[in-house]
Amino acid sequence: MSMISNDPHHQDQAVVVTISGHLVVILPPALSAALPSRGQVAVTGTINGHDFKTVVEPDGLRGHWIKITPELARVVGMAPGDAVSIELTPRDSWPEPVVPEDLQLALDDAPDIADLWHSITSMARWEWVRWVGATRNPATREKRVHVSISKMRSGKRRPCCFDLSSCTDPDLARSGKLMRPDA
Repeated sequence: MSMISNDPHHQDQAVVVTISGHLVVILPPALSAALPSRGQVAVTGTINGHDFKTVVEPDGLRGHWIKITPELARVVGMAPGDAVSIELTPRDSWPEPVVPEDLQLALDDAPDIADLWHSITSMARWEWVRWVGATRNPATREKRVHVSISKMRSGKRRPCCFDLSSCTDPDLARSGKLMRPDA
């Protein structure tokens, strides 16, 4: 894997913005274009020299963005409007997803699918988590948790008809497109 980087002193600098109260770095076009997919890409990298691992998200316009965790923002000292230096290396393996409490409780209540859940890839687990979380409607989310368990009970290893490029964080994207930065 080759490292992809940008220099914040050049025209295509990465800038920290706020969208719906979350810190986000929108990748410069050249950095995004160097990634191997227009969809989600698992990466390791550095921001201003600080290591991190994440999944870079598609912006719906052939670019990518990264949601910055409060911990990384604190360590790096990032604030909205800051220019940052980013280096990314695509990974062959996906990081383990953070399983939300409602899905984890459903998985805990379904010991009959534990072997399947642990035998699927991290990327497949990521897809289940993303599919459950890609809605703002609590009733739809609850239904997706139940459908996930039902599908896994029938042997499904991935959510059906799932599009990684459009099923993104509902706090930051609508219909697969990254929302505009806060004013």
